[in-house]
Amino acid sequence: MIGKANWASAPRGIWAVAIVILLSASGVEAQAVSETAQRPPGMRGSTNVHVLSHIPLGAYLTVSDIEMEQELSRPYVYVSRRTGEKGFDVINIEDPENAEIIHRWRVENQELHQGGAMDSKQFKIGDRYYFIQSVSFRQGGPNSDVGGIVVDVTDLPERITEVGRVRPEGGGGFHNIFVYKHSDGRVILFATNGQLAKMYDMSRFVAGEEDQGYLGGIPVPETPGGLTESYHDFYVGFDPSTQRDVFYGGGGGGYYLFDVTRPEEPEAITTVTGVSGINWGHTVTPTPDGRYAVGETEFQYQPLRIFDLKPGLDGEVPTIRRAIGSWQSDWKTLAHNHEMRWPYVFVAGYETGLSVFNMMDPTNPYTVGYYDTYPGPHNSRPGPANSSYTWGVYQGAWGVDVRNADGLIGISDGVTGFWLMRMDGFEGWNGEDWGMPNNSSAQDWDNGPDGVQRPIS
Repeated sequence: MIGKANWASAPRGIWAVAIVILLSASGVEAQAVSETAQRPPGMRGSTNVHVLSHIPLGAYLTVSDIEMEQELSRPYVYVSRRTGEKGFDVINIEDPENAEIIHRWRVENQELHQGGAMDSKQFKIGDRYYFIQSVSFRQGGPNSDVGGIVVDVTDLPERITEVGRVRPEGGGGFHNIFVYKHSDGRVILFATNGQLAKMYDMSRFVAGEEDQGYLGGIPVPETPGGLTESYHDFYVGFDPSTQRDVFYGGGGGGYYLFDVTRPEEPEAITTVTGVSGINWGHTVTPTPDGRYAVGETEFQYQPLRIFDLKPGLDGEVPTIRRAIGSWQSDWKTLAHNHEMRWPYVFVAGYETGLSVFNMMDPTNPYTVGYYDTYPGPHNSRPGPANSSYTWGVYQGAWGVDVRNADGLIGISDGVTGFWLMRMDGFEGWNGEDWGMPNNSSAQDWDNGPDGVQRPIS
């Protein structure tokens, strides 16, 4: 759905034809598109989305990702501090309307580090709770060989204890990470490093094994256009229908699916490549049943696209080349990160803040709620010093997360800080309530993925 643009002054028929042409050029099947008027004056958010707490977090563009713990007994949210103050903040949301910062963890010798913190994930092994902050520090400063910093957060709110630092072979940092409770019982870290998604058994890492629990890597396959680059982001989930653990990676040329039931021997399943308008995949997230996927590019003017993966999964085609639907909050901007809680997709859209859309009909997704966390001037982010280049719209809502138990929505905004929200009618999420496997990015650390028909060790 095309939203938020003020096209009301143009004849309806002209814009309807124009939109269909644009979607077709972007690799989306032509379909009817409804017109959405500009937000009414003073309407910063839809009436069904409510702000519970807001905490400014300091200087411009020093905030990156967000991670929410899922257990109600552990009301902690982690917000990564990308630059300036390199590390993360811990926020207590036990009282959602009075959230407060309880810890500020910073890497030592701040001024010497070049680069910063990016993605973050929480995980559990046995009765201990851990948090990993991915970092990417450049040569010329300390810790340039560190990809992730692991801390024990079991004793929050009293203390945080550093466990160790993941140092990938060959050096370099981790741009993005995902921690997955595998169907075989292992807790596995997937991390972007070089041209691989590297995998680590985190039980072995926290035990201090010399090889850090390294399991191997997943390469970015060669594409017909010769676009072979690193992964940017990924998701890992369990497919009950095939009893496979599946890796979904965005990178050079598009999106790639691998069978990682045996992580040490990943096997390619299918790809989403050769799609008109896509030469780079930023993020890809499947529906809980693995049938459809939302693909993101992080380029201005590019919508989120929805793909039907079934022809590729069934081996009917070598690759998926066309989207069946698309959604965009505002055609002038772009989405950065998103969380799937089918049929809802929660989107952190930089200058458009939080948006929520419904994809029950994947060919016709539509917006159900929004709140603009970024009230500043649009398309105005400055570029590097002494350069005419600008970053334009790459400012505002960076990350989003959802607590399944009660439906709370967290947003990290690079300009305005941390936001905690609730959407009317969304009081929590369990896939079984929707006839879906109860699998999402929120892991069941004690029981493993839903639908596993073999014993978990």
